[in-house]
Amino acid sequence: MSEENKEDIFDDFEDKSKSAADKAKEKASQMKDEAKEAFEGAKEKASDMAGEAKDAAKGFTDEAKDAFEGAKEKASDMAGEAKDAAKDFSEDAKETMNDMKENWNEATNNGENKKLVAGILAILIGSLGIHKFVLGYTKEGIIQIILTFVTCGFGSIIGLIEGIIYLTKSDEEFYQTYQVGKRGWF
Repeated sequence: MSEENKEDIFDDFEDKSKSAADKAKEKASQMKDEAKEAFEGAKEKASDMAGEAKDAAKGFTDEAKDAFEGAKEKASDMAGEAKDAAKDFSEDAKETMNDMKENWNEATNNGENKKLVAGILAILIGSLGIHKFVLGYTKEGIIQIILTFVTCGFGSIIGLIEGIIYLTKSDEEFYQTYQVGKRGWF
């Protein structure tokens, strides 16, 4: 192989290398442009998606605000209703207490109703003789208290028996026996 042949091969190789390098540069440039376009497309797509997410979040926020306002309004309405109900209950309770007070005053001031008061007191706390004091029997009431203490509580049976007797008598019979007749025991 001659020197000239070697140079031709070398020149030919050099031309082919330059041509391959130029093609590689061109392909690299083309790939770079494609990558830029893909990046710009992805960037635009990401921006669009971010805008959509922002709009969705704003819509959700608006819905949440509306729901909160609705709940707040509903709670306010319910609080008003509860306040009105409590006020009505309070007024009803006052009215009931006034009725009870009037009925109690009638019951305790009326002679025939002393039977009920004396009978219940005799059954519940007859050992203390309070039913005797209600009927105006002070001496008998004191005796009942002393009797209960002396007998270590066994004297309280007298109060129980008297309470049952008081409640089983008619109003007229009770009035005649214990209020007019002033019968102190049984």
